[in-house]
Amino acid sequence: MSSDHVQSAERSATATGAAARPSSAEAPFLELLARGASADAYEQPVLLARAEGRAAGLIAGLEYAKTLALRVRSELEGRRRREAELSALFETAHDLAGLRDLDAVLQAIVQRARSLLGTDVAYLSLNDPARGDTYMRVTEGSVAARFQQLRLGMGEGLGGLVAQTARPYVTDDYFRDERFEHTDTIDSGVRDEGLVAILGVPLMLGHRVIGVLFAADRRARVFEREQIALLGSFAALAAAAMDTANLRLLGRTGDGAAAEDFGFLGLLLAGDRDIGGFVERTIGEVVRYDERRGTDLLRTLDAYFACGMSPARTKDDLHVHVNTVAQRLERVGQLLGEDWQEPARVLEVQLALRLRRLAAPVRR
Repeated sequence: MSSDHVQSAERSATATGAAARPSSAEAPFLELLARGASADAYEQPVLLARAEGRAAGLIAGLEYAKTLALRVRSELEGRRRREAELSALFETAHDLAGLRDLDAVLQAIVQRARSLLGTDVAYLSLNDPARGDTYMRVTEGSVAARFQQLRLGMGEGLGGLVAQTARPYVTDDYFRDERFEHTDTIDSGVRDEGLVAILGVPLMLGHRVIGVLFAADRRARVFEREQIALLGSFAALAAAAMDTANLRLLGRTGDGAAAEDFGFLGLLLAGDRDIGGFVERTIGEVVRYDERRGTDLLRTLDAYFACGMSPARTKDDLHVHVNTVAQRLERVGQLLGEDWQEPARVLEVQLALRLRRLAAPVRR
């Protein structure tokens, strides 16, 4: 960053300290925003001004402008990330609508989940009610045969615990994490694959767990709540795809199948995507209720999905009593219908929430 930017800012500063908000102090940071510079680069104008002994008022103005610029940068990054997530969900839905083979559907889901979360491996296990355990159905990025053939008893390992409790679980270092029941069979498979950080979310049909979707890395990694929610969206896609496949087996589809038979897939993949109409039809009642009553149902829904649809974790995130969360979710059910937590409806609601956030203006 050249000293010309700093000198330009200093000339606009006043001796009374009014430089706390000089418009010219923002110039170097606008340039950084325009070229997509890294967060570290935003320290340079301030450091340069201090090194050259510039006036305290100018430095204060630069600090203030830096704070604003970093806030805008964060908002823009969040918007780009949400656009990528929504694009991936739409593309996956498009893939699913064109696939008739369930294995191909599930493979498409784990491929897209691995790509978007940027993990080394993604995989999906299904429950086997006859044997009372879970088995590996689809893997992407896996290189170890023993890992690909794993079966997990209910409650065993991270995946077994997800399947047993119907809650997401995440660890940044699996072998050091004592929350999970480690077995020689599971640990050997995970060790062969070299996995360290693992995230698992349940595949739900109604209130029944039918499997687990995983994303995992071969190094220590912290999965953010947004990534947990995103993997949950892919899990809902997988569950709905399996439900649709089961309906096909029952003769519900054929060459003349209508788009409505695909539930939310038909809605998303219509030739003319009425995004505003989709948001209105899906969560419009909740939006209007919040606007009329000044309530926080939308914020509660965001937190609920980010916390793996766990009321207990949601109340911690929102800093309210668990009964408050329960009352708000009950109200959501009254507004959206009792089936709003079914897999296909859950995905629709999550997409509508994300689309609504995406349409919101960047706040400064």
